[in-house]
Amino acid sequence: MRKKISVLLVGLLLGASVIGCGASKEKAEVNQSSSVNDKKEIVVGATPVPHKEILEEAAKLLEKEGYKLKIVEFTDYQTPNIALAEGQLDANFFQHVPFLKKTAEEKNLDLDYTVKVHIEPMAVYSKKIKDLKDLKEGAEIAIPNDPTNGGRALKVLESAGLIKVKEGELISKVDILENKKNLKITEIDSPQLPRVLEDVDAAVINTNFAIEAGLNPTKDALAIEDKDSPYANIIAVKKEDKDKDYIKALSKVLTSKEIKKFIEEKYKGSIVPAF
Repeated sequence: MRKKISVLLVGLLLGASVIGCGASKEKAEVNQSSSVNDKKEIVVGATPVPHKEILEEAAKLLEKEGYKLKIVEFTDYQTPNIALAEGQLDANFFQHVPFLKKTAEEKNLDLDYTVKVHIEPMAVYSKKIKDLKDLKEGAEIAIPNDPTNGGRALKVLESAGLIKVKEGELISKVDILENKKNLKITEIDSPQLPRVLEDVDAAVINTNFAIEAGLNPTKDALAIEDKDSPYANIIAVKKEDKDKDYIKALSKVLTSKEIKKFIEEKYKGSIVPAF
């Protein structure tokens, strides 16, 4: 009889143990799922100016919402999307919509965006002339070498009356239809453009790299992109993360009235809110 009772007790204890483990495992899974859906530290990749600066301001607002923002700085246009797709980042903030779409298509990345934050008007700069009318026959103009920004730069040159190009977003220098001054268009990596200003007659430079180099688009540019440009800078995320709470919190803060005021006051028109 004692043996039977002992066996019964052992069985009950084992059963309770299994149930307890099952409950603990289920609880852990729920907690893990909850943590993944609403993690409290958001890791965002960004280029230095103005993206990192805007995120640093956003971090103060996110802290009030219970989130910590960790910013990972990048100095190129290729690595941030790879890092995002591989799960090293929760989001990135450095690019406009056409660039994201082109990169995602070329590299087969499952990425999307949540909100448009600001526009950085692209502009033409020069150390050698004060007016684009002074460009001589065969003058050299440097533009970004990536397809989306390169095409965008050519449109800026067209708006300035220097060339004519065919319609479309993804155009290159082979798509120039008219070039009366026989301008030499040289494609260069975007971050290097401010550094070659001494060597070329002019360059079309993204605003973030221009600001880093001490150039003021509203004062130093010889021609500037229309502020209605479709090239708004965005918060890029993995498609599967778009509706997660921490991404929603990040997007909400970056399109808040506080961030709009920060952009307007700090950059004084050289960078324009897109919301």
